[in-house]
Amino acid sequence: MKKPEISFKDRLLRDEVMVGDGAFGTYLYSKGHSFDESFDELNIKNPDLIKKIHQEYVSAGAEIIETNTFTANWYRLENFNLQDKVKEINLAAVKLAREASEGKAYVAGSVGLIGKPLEPISPISYEEAKDVFKEQIGYLVEGGVDLLIFETFSDLKELEVAITAAKEMCDLPIIAQKTFIEDGRTLGGELPANVVEFIQNLNVEVIGTNCTVGPQRMLQILKKMVPKSTAKLSAYPTAGLPQLIERRLVYNTTPKYFAEYALRLVEEGIFLIGGCCGTTPEHINEVAKEIKGKKTVKREVAAIIEKVSEEICEPEIAVDKDFSNFSKNIGKKFLITAELDLPRGLDISAVINGARSLKSYGVDAVNISDGARARLRMSPITVAHLIKENVNMEPILHFTCRDRNIIGLQSELLGAYALGLKNVLAITGDPANIGDYPAATSVFDVDSIGLVKILKKLNTGIDLANNTIGESTMFTICVAGNPLAQDMKTEIERLKRKIEEGADVIFTQPIFYYRAIENFLEKIENFRIPVLAGILPLRGSRHAEFLHNEVPGIVIPDEIRKRIRSIPKEDSAKEGVLIAQELLQEIKGIVEGAYLMPPFAKYNVVADIISVLS
Repeated sequence: MKKPEISFKDRLLRDEVMVGDGAFGTYLYSKGHSFDESFDELNIKNPDLIKKIHQEYVSAGAEIIETNTFTANWYRLENFNLQDKVKEINLAAVKLAREASEGKAYVAGSVGLIGKPLEPISPISYEEAKDVFKEQIGYLVEGGVDLLIFETFSDLKELEVAITAAKEMCDLPIIAQKTFIEDGRTLGGELPANVVEFIQNLNVEVIGTNCTVGPQRMLQILKKMVPKSTAKLSAYPTAGLPQLIERRLVYNTTPKYFAEYALRLVEEGIFLIGGCCGTTPEHINEVAKEIKGKKTVKREVAAIIEKVSEEICEPEIAVDKDFSNFSKNIGKKFLITAELDLPRGLDISAVINGARSLKSYGVDAVNISDGARARLRMSPITVAHLIKENVNMEPILHFTCRDRNIIGLQSELLGAYALGLKNVLAITGDPANIGDYPAATSVFDVDSIGLVKILKKLNTGIDLANNTIGESTMFTICVAGNPLAQDMKTEIERLKRKIEEGADVIFTQPIFYYRAIENFLEKIENFRIPVLAGILPLRGSRHAEFLHNEVPGIVIPDEIRKRIRSIPKEDSAKEGVLIAQELLQEIKGIVEGAYLMPPFAKYNVVADIISVLS
């Protein structure tokens, strides 16, 4: 298969701009393919289509075409059960691009981000990510690409990992592109000049930006990058912002307009210009007619001082700028919290009455679960707010990662805080397929560790992307711990990471004997974090056997199950309360509080249990 006459490294030495190709995914979408399918798989399912698109871009004037492999790494292909086809898909992609180029264009191996957050937001380590990048890059190199292009990276650290992986695999030239949002910062919060400095230290040939913004906004971003860059720069803007018309995404930026800004980018000193989402061969054809053959404009590198001024408006509704009473009382008194059963429907009266009863018993706060066991219940934020307003009692909002992506998680947390809900128990959540709707999708953009990080960032006045939220939240960050986890090593390691990310207090799973919590405290003694021990009063022998044998994470020792089994059925609930009372008295001196879980909404048993404290 024919290659260009000179290497890409030699081509970089010329003072002449280059034209890249345009979008692949949105172009396939415009031809009737769905974003729900794997575009990478089309390399082997419909190679003629992929080759034809490459040929269209070459005919339009593209001097660099990218392989159809933007999401062809193990993690992204796993979403389509294609993880065993990483090699086949990447090799086929290179072959198709090379055949289509006919030596008229360089073939760039396209590498995108992993598709999942990395540590500490998720359990995926940087080393794991590097191995995934190395696998894909290895096949692109084996296929014979002329260069590598890393694009649409939102996390500079992940981009660094990808580039490091490439340099361990080959010495091919690299184009490294970072995505920016409308305000000129990257999704990680960095300014354009800072991004250039960071990427230059990674020793790549071309630095640039792609996706997210259209040509006009990208021009402003590149203007800030040019004075800082000693490397050549690239720009791959989108065709403006899309709109939904008859359930289809449509981009309206015309090829002519796009090309006008391509010329302006050249005038600012940009070396390589292509297109991202929404662009087509028509856009690239106009760009080629406008800029092909033009000389690059040389700019002197100068220092840039970025000044970011932000006007923060006072909120119309003032939020109490203090930590919760629950938080302020930790360590000052033995705290009692109790869990409420949420309604399956609209009737909230039982929950409100239950909260009133618990308050009258002297309970300090109520725990509001969030779809435990993936069961449909009323929104915990709504219930927590209603309790706060109607009962004047502090809720502890359980908050799971199952049903919300990163945007939704942060959006709802901000909303909860605006409603005065300041105690949050960060939970990964049970997968949807075990609950009421087994066909429902589990999101899990992050797990509980990542959620703790998000909460901590909000407490410093910024979101996960380091964008300001105007003022700091004052969440009390609670996390779950299981003193009787099957894999105790992993449990303690995860707790350590939660605490490192900012956890304030641990709520444990139910325990039924003193030694369980004592052993647990010994294992976490170096963490120096308050603990509320979970206590679940047993209702009888069947209840005990069900919890022990059928509910993950709960262990009830033989002697407790034998004890309650030996009691007449009509007295077994009282025995369960007695067991809980004994445990509460034993643990009072070693933990900061107790988290009671009255079964079947039997809130009166809470009064019986805590009566031993008076």
